[in-house]
Amino acid sequence: MHLIPFAKIEQIAPDQGSLDAARKLLKPAIWPTLATDDAGMVWGECQGSGSSPYRVVISEEDAGYKCSCPSRKFPCKHCLALMWMRAEGKTAFSTGTPPDWVADWLSRRRASGSKPAETDERRPQASIRATDAIAEEDIDPKAEARAAAQRERIRIEREASILMGLDELDLWLSDQLSQGLVSFPAVAIERCRMVARRLVDAKAGGLASRVEALMADLFTVPDQERAEWLMTAFGQLHLIAEAYRRQDFLPEDLRADVRQATGWTLAREALLANPQAPRVTGRWLVLAATQVVQPDKVRRMETWLARCTPGDGPAFALLMDFIPLSAGAVGKSYAVGENVEAELVFYPSAAPLRALIGTQTSALNVEPVPWIPPHDLAAAIEAFERAMARRPWLDMAPFGVSDAVVRTHGEAFWLTDPAGKAGVRLKGGAFEQPLTETTIDAAFGLFDGRELRLKYAATPIGTWIAT
Repeated sequence: MHLIPFAKIEQIAPDQGSLDAARKLLKPAIWPTLATDDAGMVWGECQGSGSSPYRVVISEEDAGYKCSCPSRKFPCKHCLALMWMRAEGKTAFSTGTPPDWVADWLSRRRASGSKPAETDERRPQASIRATDAIAEEDIDPKAEARAAAQRERIRIEREASILMGLDELDLWLSDQLSQGLVSFPAVAIERCRMVARRLVDAKAGGLASRVEALMADLFTVPDQERAEWLMTAFGQLHLIAEAYRRQDFLPEDLRADVRQATGWTLAREALLANPQAPRVTGRWLVLAATQVVQPDKVRRMETWLARCTPGDGPAFALLMDFIPLSAGAVGKSYAVGENVEAELVFYPSAAPLRALIGTQTSALNVEPVPWIPPHDLAAAIEAFERAMARRPWLDMAPFGVSDAVVRTHGEAFWLTDPAGKAGVRLKGGAFEQPLTETTIDAAFGLFDGRELRLKYAATPIGTWIAT
C-alpha cells in the first residue's frame, strides 16, 4: 500500500498549530496500539489525559480519517500524528485484522460514500519543516517500556487465540469427514461460513479466507472429482494448522509461509527494510492482471510478472494490492504487455513468489520485449511439484512453458508438448478454441495441480490474452 506523503499531510492539516501539536504525539510510548493491515487501513490508540485512550483510524488510499477525541479540528492532531508516524517509517506497526470499531467506521463510510480529505485553498498551508523549531520533550524510558510490553501482550494474546481457533478447525474437519464428503456440497456454504466466522474471531484471517474460497471453488470442480478435491483442500487446512503449532521447529522461510497462511502479515516498510529479503533486479513483463472482490469487502488486485532478463532468483513474481471497496476505483493497475526495469523485493518464503517493487529504474514501457519461458511443459510440471514440496498448501502457482500446442480430448482442452507426451488440462472451455492445434511459442497460466488457467499465449499469428 502507498503511505500518505508528507506533502499530503501538510495539505490537509487545518493549521500550523495542529501540526505543532501532532509532532508532540510522535512517541510510541503514548500509543499502546499501533497496527495496520494489507488493505491500507491503519489504526491506533493514543493515550490522552483521560482514562481511556483515543481511537484513531486512517485510510492510506484516500487519506480518510476518524478519531474519537472531541476536537473540532479535522483532521485532529491524533490523526495527523498517526499519518506522520507512518510516513516517517521509524515506528513499528503490528499487522492484523482490524478491530470492530475500525470495521464499523469502514461500513459507515461505504454507506455514506467515501470522500477524500478536502482542504481550503485560501488558508495558509501548514509546514512540517516549521515544527522543527519546537523543543521535543524528553522520552520517558518507562513509558516506552510500558508501550512495548502492551504490544507484546497483544501479540501473545493473538497467538493464544489462533491456537484455540486451530483446535476448532480440527474439530470441524473431523466432523466433515465423519459425516461424509459426498453430502458436503449440499451444506458447504452454511458450514464453511460458520467455521470462517470462528476463525475470524480467533484472529486467523488467512485460514478464514481459505475456507471462504473453498465454498466458491468447490462448485467449479466436476461432480465426480469433488470428493478427491475436498480431501486435498481439507488436508491443506489440517497441514497449516499442524505446522503452525510446530512453527518454532521449522526453517525460517517455511515458518514465514505458515504464519502468512494463518493470517499474520508483514508490513511493507518492514520488508523493504529487511536486508535479508531476496532482491532480484531485471526487466519484468506483465503477463496477467486480475481483480477479485473478497468476502471482507476488499478488492484484491493481482499482477503476475515474468523476468525477461537472465539471472538468478525467481523467474515469476506476484504483486498484490488490497483496496477497500469503500475507497472506490483507486490503486495501481497494470496492463498485460507492459514491462518495467525494477528491483523486486520478495516476501520470505520457501518458494518465493509474492513481491514488492523496491526500486523502479524505468517508466512502464508498452514496447514489446522478448520473453522466453524457463521450461518446456514436462519441466514446468516438475517445477510445480518442487514448489509444492517446499510449500505443500500452495493452491496456485505460475506456469510458463515454451513450444506447446492446445489440443482437445473429448470435451476438454489440453495444453501439451508437440509430441503429445506431456500435458495439463485447461480450465475453461470454448474460449481456447481459437488456439486449438496452433503452435504456441510461449504460454503463461496459473496451475493448481489439476488444471491450468491459461492467461497468455504468444503465437506466430499474434498474442492471445484471457479476458
